[in-house]
Amino acid sequence: MPKQVDYESRRRRIADAVCRLADEHGPEGVSMRDVAARAQVSLGAVQRCFRTKEEMLLFAVEHVGERLTERVRARLVRGPAQSAATALGHTAGEVALLREEHRAEARVWLAFVAQAAVSEPLADKLRTSYADLQDVFARLIAEAAESAGPSTGNGPGTGNGPGTGNGPGTGNGPGTGDSSVTGKGTAGDDPAGGVPVALDPWREARSLLALTDGLTSHVLIGHLSPEEAQDVLHAHLALLWERLGVTTPVSGRAG
Repeated sequence: MPKQVDYESRRRRIADAVCRLADEHGPEGVSMRDVAARAQVSLGAVQRCFRTKEEMLLFAVEHVGERLTERVRARLVRGPAQSAATALGHTAGEVALLREEHRAEARVWLAFVAQAAVSEPLADKLRTSYADLQDVFARLIAEAAESAGPSTGNGPGTGNGPGTGNGPGTGNGPGTGDSSVTGKGTAGDDPAGGVPVALDPWREARSLLALTDGLTSHVLIGHLSPEEAQDVLHAHLALLWERLGVTTPVSGRAG
């Protein structure tokens, strides 16, 4: 067991070195020899952990995704009594990687995204990370909708949507037809006939994830300041909660 623990620790140390080099030169500029030097291990040690450069890069992407997921979990654990709406605001702020201390991580993530355009294994790994984050968003949106008013579905707040038994990650996949939220004051009224408009947590989660991802890029290239990006995120969430009838004060700020 101690040998296994040391092996995993070494793999993470190598992944950190990969990320630092990818930040400096892009993933295509990373070599196993340079990684060994940066991680202060032998080339043989790197090769024992990873058979190929591609395998090493895939692990590094997973490593970055796990760090982000851990921060999201920690944020939720720190505020167990917070509303789902507030939790979503904090979580979206974390995913957008807007804080200065996460700027290098944001650069690395986008470098991997760019490389994934020509690497299907890398794209597959990123799709998994995005799907996990989207599932978290969908669950929190569904919980916020439930708190806003009674549902007309088959389960608490969301019928058969995310987190209720038949939604994403539970066997029937996303968007299977029963994940919309309707009910008293939860999704706004159709101006034509006053009928409540269905709100699909999974669709809303896709929109929010795409927004957070785009904000990361806009801040990195200087099109938006971190504060402006936070305002964009907050405005998007405020509109979502208005449509849901959520009155709990929320913020998209990550701080």
